[in-house]
Amino acid sequence: MTSKNEFGEIQRKNMEAAMRLAQISIDNSQRIMELQSRLARELFENSVEQAKIQAESKDPQNIITLRARYAQDTAQKMIAAAQQVAEIGNSARVEFSRLLTEQLAAGSQDMVDAFQSFFKALPGQNTNILDAMQQAMTNANNAFEQMSKASKAAFENAADAAKKGPPPRARK
Repeated sequence: MTSKNEFGEIQRKNMEAAMRLAQISIDNSQRIMELQSRLARELFENSVEQAKIQAESKDPQNIITLRARYAQDTAQKMIAAAQQVAEIGNSARVEFSRLLTEQLAAGSQDMVDAFQSFFKALPGQNTNILDAMQQAMTNANNAFEQMSKASKAAFENAADAAKKGPPPRARK
């Protein structure tokens, strides 16, 4: 295969990977929009129901109790929705990371192979250039893996914090 064809194949693979990443992004955006839509509908229905119940109540203390319960239920639903959004984001991050790692590993080998073919075709071949390029690719792969691990740890910590909820408020 000529270098031109090899680089064309690398470009095609990169485009396919970009399309997969875009599809994951679209799918996760749709999941979040569905979650938000469902939550908005539930909150609206609950507020209408709550307004009817409070309008029927004649006892001011009961109305205060109903409002407090409604506020607590609404807050719990909002926190649960935020946790679900965080989980969707985390799963998307994991999938992005997996695909990018695969693409980087496969792409770097394809690139090395293409450059090997290219450099072999050059007059007065210099193996130092190819060795330096392979080392640079290895270093890039290692750096990406380290960044991926650090990103995964950060997102897991954020997801754990979201699951725990907000810190308790200090009383005055």
